[in-house]
Amino acid sequence: MEMDFHFYSACCFLIIFSKVSTAIDTLSPSELLTDGMTLVSRNGNFELGFFTPGSSENRYLGIWYKNIPMQTVVWVANRRNPINNSTGMLKIESSGKILIQVQNKTVVWSTNSTARVQNPILQLLDSGNLVAKDGKDSNPENYIWQSFDYPSDTMLPEMKIGIDLRTGFHRRLTAWKNWDDPSPSDLTYGIELKGNPQLVLRKGLEKYFRSGLWNGNGFSEAPNYRSNPIFDYDFIWNESEVYYIFFLKNKSVMSRLVLNQTQSERQRYAWSPETQTWKLFAFQPDGNCNKYGLCGPNGNCADEVPACQCLTGFRPKWFERWNSSDWSDGCIHSKPLNCQSGDGFIRIGKVKTPDSANSWVNKTINLKECRAKCLRNCSCMAFTNLFVTKGVSGCVMWFDDLLDIKHQSDGQDLYIRVSASEAAERKKKAKVKLAIILATVIVALLGFLLLVYHLRRSRRKLKDEVEDNNLNDGEDKDENEDMDVAVFEFGTIAQATDSFSFMNKLGQGGFGPVYKGTLANGQEIAVKRLSKSSGQGPKEFKNEVKLIAKLQHRNLVRLLGCCIHGDERMLVYEYMPNRSLDKFIFDETRCTVLTWSKRFRIICGVARGLLYLHQDSRLRIIHRDLKTSNVLLDSEMNPKISDFGMARTFGGDQIEANTNRVVGTYGYMAPEYAIDGLFSAKSDVFSFGILLLEITSGRKNRGFYHSNQSGNLIEHAWRLWKKGKLLDLADEFLVETGDLSKLLRCMHISLLCIQLYPEERPSMASVVLMLGSDNELPLPKELGSLFHKKPFEANSSSGNDESSSRNEISSSLLEAR
Repeated sequence: MEMDFHFYSACCFLIIFSKVSTAIDTLSPSELLTDGMTLVSRNGNFELGFFTPGSSENRYLGIWYKNIPMQTVVWVANRRNPINNSTGMLKIESSGKILIQVQNKTVVWSTNSTARVQNPILQLLDSGNLVAKDGKDSNPENYIWQSFDYPSDTMLPEMKIGIDLRTGFHRRLTAWKNWDDPSPSDLTYGIELKGNPQLVLRKGLEKYFRSGLWNGNGFSEAPNYRSNPIFDYDFIWNESEVYYIFFLKNKSVMSRLVLNQTQSERQRYAWSPETQTWKLFAFQPDGNCNKYGLCGPNGNCADEVPACQCLTGFRPKWFERWNSSDWSDGCIHSKPLNCQSGDGFIRIGKVKTPDSANSWVNKTINLKECRAKCLRNCSCMAFTNLFVTKGVSGCVMWFDDLLDIKHQSDGQDLYIRVSASEAAERKKKAKVKLAIILATVIVALLGFLLLVYHLRRSRRKLKDEVEDNNLNDGEDKDENEDMDVAVFEFGTIAQATDSFSFMNKLGQGGFGPVYKGTLANGQEIAVKRLSKSSGQGPKEFKNEVKLIAKLQHRNLVRLLGCCIHGDERMLVYEYMPNRSLDKFIFDETRCTVLTWSKRFRIICGVARGLLYLHQDSRLRIIHRDLKTSNVLLDSEMNPKISDFGMARTFGGDQIEANTNRVVGTYGYMAPEYAIDGLFSAKSDVFSFGILLLEITSGRKNRGFYHSNQSGNLIEHAWRLWKKGKLLDLADEFLVETGDLSKLLRCMHISLLCIQLYPEERPSMASVVLMLGSDNELPLPKELGSLFHKKPFEANSSSGNDESSSRNEISSSLLEAR
């Protein structure tokens, strides 16, 4: 009988082990996960099992990255109760409760969920989340328990750090004590709710770092993090919950946020396949000024020597201590306040806003009402506006001393309370200073304009002759000649881009990847590294360089230079921190950043840029590949048209041309171009019409789907137009927050631009006038059905909305003429 029992146990072990060895990701109540066995998520991203950290001899149940050679643990179950041998077992009971036991059946860890299900299973997801759920529940996210609710020291993509306001449940990170001991230390990171919610790093009971005010687009400590190439993030704050969450922009990248007890830091890492190491991407606090309260009450910290200054209108409380770099006592008002007879406010620009522990928030009142409310309350020491969802300007007020203020170039304006005489004196000084600056600028500008006028007048004739010769030169010359821009050394570009590290990769275009770089002087650049198999040879390269070098317009991307090194050809552009337009309008979370006023400014900017190309530049230029991904956005969301590799120049009175090969992107091509290869300025007008339709609707033309109708976005728009319901196509966010008359006018203009026949489309000059006036618009004509016809050259087509025939280019057609 004893022999039969051992045989049965061995068989069960082998059956379970065989399942685990084939990368099983679930555990049922009839199964055990013993020490030495693991669960592996479906796509092999993460692995769960027992492990020993560092030089410790204890065993813990944890989750780590499966395909990284160095074991990187992201979650630990029994942090407080280690196992001192290899007898640990994980199981899920029929009630749905999860347990870790040792050989003597002692429970060292368990879940406290009270939910009950019929068929409980434990599953390790590809997100790194360990979940308990009903195996027969049709809702895949209906969990009765999940490890993401109980994080250790690591935050993974799509994990929430925050508070459920309905239940008071907190999710926060807690660092390991050290590399050998995953038990909780005194370093924690989570959301605190006093005043305006913010993320706070604490060492024990003391605040060590805080994120600052959330303004709807970022935290006042790091508002520009959204321009990074690795991750995007959001901060949700409503009646039910408040939490921080981040998402990967590229799912193939691995990135994590972790607390480091040894260095008392919150660190963000990204995995580098080239070096097979975790690369430190960012860390906080990143300097003395980010350490909480360094300059004491009413002090302002800056990255200079000395680090601390008193806020305007304040003086050190104790001069001797302050001058010896003991800033802990902070500052007091230079002139006493008199709330009854009247105080004033001074604007302090570009700061990290004060700690919110003694603050008050109202999301519904504007800045003017906020000022009046603060002025009436004698305890109110400062106020500012709070930008919340959909562009509403709210109000934040601070009471008593102002703590943990830091100067930063991309910070927020803060209005601080001072005596009425101090405010009047500062106002008078500001006016005098402004007058002096304006007078100096005007004199300098007049002198500069006179110098430029004389220089241009003497050079214009010679320059025109040289440009005409360059544009018509068909001979094979050295590629470094005739560029009319700076030529960078290959080593300079390699150093600026960290040897073209994937961490600096901004995206992949039809001709190759684009990288972010930083030159030795600190200037940020975007480097377009042309693929050797892209189809763009010397003539296409020279075409783009020569064209862009001669284009000077605020809505066209600026070419800084180029690089030629062996077979390598690279274009160096000004860096656009907000990347391309499509990254916003087609993203469900980022689309609200582009309010209607910003979108209308983008529309008008692109229209002016096209008008310059068609009419105001010395040669008429047809872009031939205008689309949302070729509209780049600078730090202030101003649009710049990019990618001139497919452009053609028209000379004299030429108005159209044809080609044997179609270039560009289907979904944006005019019918006469896609079908017959005929292109003109009206081809760009058609592309602008599609772009305008996508900006206003928030939907892509290609890949558009409607549950009750067939066809693309154009035909859907036309059907709604005929029914008088064109506004139904508009992005709901814009309908709720935008100027409906302008929104409808832009959609009307888009239909005029996508008319079937080129002669029926307006010129870009007319489009600019239409956008800038309220005059009555002509009615669009029937759009026709050519959008279903196949392009004349079948091997150029594709079902992808970003597909193009760039690799089918005949380079001789691209030489400017």
